[in-house]
Amino acid sequence: MSRMSESEAQHFLVERHTILSVVVGSRAFGLSTAASDTDRRGVYVAPTADFWRMTKPPTHVEGPLPEQFSWEVERFCELALGANPNILEVLHSPLVEQRSPLGAELQELAPAFLSRRAHTTFARYAASQFTKAENRREREGEPRWKHIMHMLRLMISGAVLLEDGAVRIDAGPYRERLLAVRRGELSWDEVRAWRDDLSARLDHALTTTPLPEHPDADRVENWLISVRRRSLTNGSSRT
Repeated sequence: MSRMSESEAQHFLVERHTILSVVVGSRAFGLSTAASDTDRRGVYVAPTADFWRMTKPPTHVEGPLPEQFSWEVERFCELALGANPNILEVLHSPLVEQRSPLGAELQELAPAFLSRRAHTTFARYAASQFTKAENRREREGEPRWKHIMHMLRLMISGAVLLEDGAVRIDAGPYRERLLAVRRGELSWDEVRAWRDDLSARLDHALTTTPLPEHPDADRVENWLISVRRRSLTNGSSRT
């Protein structure tokens, strides 16, 4: 039997050891169109014994499906503790395609990842995207309106998270205006004004947020240790 290539081995990890797989992006945000891709994000648990080798399991894998990206559970937890917006949204997507008992445990653990760090990460990501959009507009005459739409939606999500202490990714009452942004129907001045209002909303929300200063890293680490132990004892990463 021929030895698997590196990419085949990585895809095998995802296919055999995924504990949670969801659809994110426009389809999960309520902003999809007929042309929208199906963006899949997932979490897999590499077998504990694989870490005893000189070559460690990958921290992330692209594929095997188109528009699919997965993280090994430890890397996923690390990013979630840092309030990475894209990671937090994986835990709260309403479009779950695959979930093992460990995946359910990970979703139940979601509140432990939340903290006031979200203000920094959401605001910093939005600022970076807006700078890129401005630069593109100066070079080419207009930005990528789809990217602007997602930047504004992310800022709304961040403000709601800080205000209510919960992640909500559906565009809800902002859907029609966001889609108008995507179609290029708002002027740049209108977009800039909306972005400035959301920046002020994020800053104000930080002063009143119910979120703790820091995430519950101990709870997350204890769960991760239990996952590694169960993988070793049961011979499965999905139980």
